[in-house]
Amino acid sequence: MTKENKVPYTSADRLIDALNHREPQGIPFDLGGTKVTGIHINAYRRIMERLFGEAPKEVPLAHFTQQLAKIDDRLLSHFEVDTAGVFTSTPAGKPPRKEQDEDYLEYWDEWSIGWKMPQGHGLYYDMFYHPLVDGQDDLDSFPWPNGRDPVRFEGVKEEALVAKEAGKAVTLGGICAGIFELGLWLRGFENFFTDLVLNPGMACGLMDRILEVKMAYWDTVLDMIGDHVLVVQEADDLGTQTSSLISLEMYRKLIKPRHKRLFQFIKEKTSGKVKIFLHSCGNIAQFIPDFIDAGVDILNPVQTSTEEMEPAKLKKAFGDAITFWGGGVDTQRILPYGSPEEVKDDVRRRIDDLAPGGGFVFATVHNIQADVPPENIIAMVEALDEYR
Repeated sequence: MTKENKVPYTSADRLIDALNHREPQGIPFDLGGTKVTGIHINAYRRIMERLFGEAPKEVPLAHFTQQLAKIDDRLLSHFEVDTAGVFTSTPAGKPPRKEQDEDYLEYWDEWSIGWKMPQGHGLYYDMFYHPLVDGQDDLDSFPWPNGRDPVRFEGVKEEALVAKEAGKAVTLGGICAGIFELGLWLRGFENFFTDLVLNPGMACGLMDRILEVKMAYWDTVLDMIGDHVLVVQEADDLGTQTSSLISLEMYRKLIKPRHKRLFQFIKEKTSGKVKIFLHSCGNIAQFIPDFIDAGVDILNPVQTSTEEMEPAKLKKAFGDAITFWGGGVDTQRILPYGSPEEVKDDVRRRIDDLAPGGGFVFATVHNIQADVPPENIIAMVEALDEYR
């Protein structure tokens, strides 16, 4: 085969190699391919102004409560990003709705959860209302979202096809937060933690209803575009900065069976062709073997600033069984507050730790927050390019 006729090596090829634990031709780079590897609109405006001379006045959002930007193709091309995130929308006609007073902007999502952001100077929305906080014995009467609502999927197939034809690695977003996590959001944190111990029937009944919504969603969207997708995204935050939110025993008893059912359903639906991405922040090292057993292929974010999440140790222990997606640079201290050289040093260390042998996708530990200076974003990409 002549050089002119050689089949190009695409972003999708690069990701496939990495996910199959082969060293790819260049480390895959994700920016904006998920709702946990994106960029806040404030930082986005500044990097666009620095690189292209003008900050966009109106920025479409990829995620509303986190105020994440839908990234312009110019920036994705400039940084040679490999992923293309495809996200479904929220049907109209019931919450979400937006309200405001002189102090706050309020947002009520389709789960009837209330969020608010300070007027003028707020950066993102925080939860303030949990619809099941007072308990509800009859879960059937709660207005559960319809995971199959056709409005949710408008334009999704076309978007996935365009990205696939461009050689991008298509990543598909889920419908909501995790099974455990959404239980906290619906009941309120104190109530749901108490339920797990004193009223597990209530906790499990609630998680099962969340699971039903998720399975209806994945059943519908994967029928539509499953053949065009490489990665599907799920999440369930189980960690804190120093420890876990629940014990490993409780995870195995109450959460893992539901994770396993969901992940097996997705894999059976796609004949094992898609990889399952699980986002779980914090110190979750003790859960990793169980995540793998439950069917997780990709762990995000590798929160390098937490205890027990030292990347080199994780790679040695689990690098042959799971792909690490993230951990490329610390987003708590170094990316927002370090010098460009400190950023580059952190990137080099994390690539040395996580990239050998494949099984690594470069991304920041979490979303690039509002206060990150553009020179540090540029330094991050420059350091990555040295290794790619």
